[in-house]
Amino acid sequence: MLLDAAAGLQRANDSDFSELDGGVEQAGFARDLVAALSRSPRIISPKYFYDAQGSALFDAICELPEYYPTRTELALLARHADEMALCMGPGADIVEFGAGSSVKVRLLLDALRAPRRFVPIDISGDHLQAAVQPLARDYPGLAITPIAADFTRDVELPPALPGSRRVGFFPGSSIGNFSPGEAAHFLRNAAQWLKGGGLLIGVDLVKDPAVLHAAYNDTAGVTAAFNRNLLVRANRELGADFEPAQFAHYAFYEPRLQRIEMHLVSRRRQSVVLCGRRFEFADGETLHTENSYKFTVEGFQALALEAGFEVGPVWCDRDRMFSVHWLAAPNE
Repeated sequence: MLLDAAAGLQRANDSDFSELDGGVEQAGFARDLVAALSRSPRIISPKYFYDAQGSALFDAICELPEYYPTRTELALLARHADEMALCMGPGADIVEFGAGSSVKVRLLLDALRAPRRFVPIDISGDHLQAAVQPLARDYPGLAITPIAADFTRDVELPPALPGSRRVGFFPGSSIGNFSPGEAAHFLRNAAQWLKGGGLLIGVDLVKDPAVLHAAYNDTAGVTAAFNRNLLVRANRELGADFEPAQFAHYAFYEPRLQRIEMHLVSRRRQSVVLCGRRFEFADGETLHTENSYKFTVEGFQALALEAGFEVGPVWCDRDRMFSVHWLAAPNE
């Protein structure tokens, strides 16, 4: 999105931030955060949560008693891994989108027949490398090709292995972090990347708002620390001067849009300097940091069909909190 012309700022592009020490990744973060603070309402992609510290905090969130998605999806994978492996087929060439710690894929690797390669993709290169090392040790016959990249943009996958089906794995209901248009775009891309194979994807379901509220407002404050880590990262990598303690974590369920919204709320009137620009925050003004859309099974299947997939089996827990879908990608 272009910067708000009314703000009187020059439009930003990567070349404006080319002198940052972190190269292209930090330039993109700088560009997008400057753009976010220059428009109203202020909103930034949640992908920037995931530096090494943010990824570690998210791993901690997954262990919290209030956070049901991880344990529910793990239970579904453990219970139905053999059925899922049958859908994926023998000799699979597996691509995991947003691999993180690659814990869940182990359940599939143990059930699959002679998987040939694992290609984990994650935006946090340090976290990815730390996850790959134990996998390489525990699965010595498996070729592992990690890719540190933003898969929401065009990503270049390694050439498909001759004689193998390329199948995707996208757990955690990360599809919910995309806007409806972005989710449709990702699924269309995935249907092309995975031609002749398919996608195994975790999808969080619409449920009691009280359950959702608790999951994103844990009593230990880990999600709040995860949210504020965006500002900590901006200070460290971009030389910004945010005071993270002066921003409150705020998360709520918006039933009309079927999504959790997460914000950082300014506790007072304050100004922030970022990349040589000064930005003013009013008392109570927010930076919108994440959406997490929830789906019905039928609604998600309709989205997948429109993207070019054929819908297959769906696995849900008894309370219908979470779902895992197999989507077949036709050859054409």
